[in-house]
Amino acid sequence: MPGTRGNGRERRGERRQERLMHIDFVIYLGDVITANNVPIANASLYWDQAISPTRARGIPWASVFGNHDDAPFEWPIEWLSESGIPQLHCPAPNASYSGEQDCSFKGTQRLELMRNEVRENALSYSNIGPKDLWPSISNYVIQLSSSDDPKSPVAFMYFLDSGGGSYPEVISWAQAEWFWYKSKELNRNLRVPEIIFWHIPSQSYKQAAPMFLPFSYCVGSINKESVAAQEAEMGMMKLIEQRTSVKAVFVGHNHGLDWCCPHHNLWLCFARHTGYGGYGNWPRGARILEINSEPFSLKSWIRMEDGQTHSEVILSS
Repeated sequence: MPGTRGNGRERRGERRQERLMHIDFVIYLGDVITANNVPIANASLYWDQAISPTRARGIPWASVFGNHDDAPFEWPIEWLSESGIPQLHCPAPNASYSGEQDCSFKGTQRLELMRNEVRENALSYSNIGPKDLWPSISNYVIQLSSSDDPKSPVAFMYFLDSGGGSYPEVISWAQAEWFWYKSKELNRNLRVPEIIFWHIPSQSYKQAAPMFLPFSYCVGSINKESVAAQEAEMGMMKLIEQRTSVKAVFVGHNHGLDWCCPHHNLWLCFARHTGYGGYGNWPRGARILEINSEPFSLKSWIRMEDGQTHSEVILSS
């Protein structure tokens, strides 16, 4: 749900999630909240509200960070008008705490947001990730298995923090190196398919982007803006391209793009703008993934808010 700002938009997003078809797992692909304009000392309250429909339905989920989730606070100009500044919700004072030192529009950092999610939600598969990769936080891997054979992997799903907000928009060399060693440890012979998720598209998305969507090898319905890529390429895509086991990379960030395009031996895909915050007025939807194990297949399509589906593509061939 990109761009939640603590008003009516996140409630519309909640209703949007509640109308979704039956699903087994949800991935929040970043920009769950717009933390730079949340008038509260700790934005975890709104993060928790945004994921509440998934939790209420008993559906497990995982999340990665986007550039808006812990962005530095910005003073909206309308707050300086006659209506004034919204009331700040502060921690209750007690004998040892005056209630003032943390009572400010200071924003909420990635680490605090993720700690709260993991601590308070048994259904969350999210992870803080290795400390030596900080300031990036949401770097982890989930093994996907069949209920018939829980110990044998059907696929490995990798989640990475692509930066932005409180630090540059980039996947660092340290993250790429972590992925390289972790993937070799778990899947040395490349037999198990791998699927990768982060928020901001890599610069390779610029290379793969179609000029005219209907006359390309890409599959999608909207191609309304240029790819807003990471600031630099630090080696992650080169490592991915060397692994024939990687089937697809999924990103968010661009609300006016929803395509999947072939790139070397894999697919580069955008999700679909789902929430009611952020820029653009394109119809909202969600990217659906269907994974089968015997034989392995990865199929994806877009499901719109009104229930219509389109842009089906097989990503495992």
